[in-house]
Amino acid sequence: MNELVEGAIAPKLDLPRDGGGNVSLAELAGKKVVLYFYPKDDTSGCTTEALDFTALSGEFAKAGAVVVGVSPDPVKAHDKFIAKHSLGVILASDEDKTVLEAYGVWKEKSMYGRQYMGVERSTFLIDAGGKIARIWPKVKVKGHAQDVLEAVRAL
Repeated sequence: MNELVEGAIAPKLDLPRDGGGNVSLAELAGKKVVLYFYPKDDTSGCTTEALDFTALSGEFAKAGAVVVGVSPDPVKAHDKFIAKHSLGVILASDEDKTVLEAYGVWKEKSMYGRQYMGVERSTFLIDAGGKIARIWPKVKVKGHAQDVLEAVRAL
């Protein structure tokens, strides 16, 4: 698996989403897309991140961007997560991890000395032409959504 770089064509994405139906980069062509990958619905960091993106969703829309969160959780978990926290972002489900692997965010992690596979919190900004404009690896949640918004506005 090659590491993705800024300027590369974004890997294909077509996944089931919250509320039914699918979300795909093809249908979002011509728009800027903020694709953020997160480990698990309704955990503290992931909830904070989703709430931060939701709080700024109007600003992202004004800047011509769509925000899509991706995790390996099933759609039912996404629906519960959105309902519980009144989230205003699209959440896509990648249970078979093909998109997570294509973006290089399904990685070996370690906690308390135990190795396991999981999602490395990362964000990709995809321009209106389908190219990766910016990559944020190993995201720290605090202030992240605001940083991404500034990058979207500058694009």
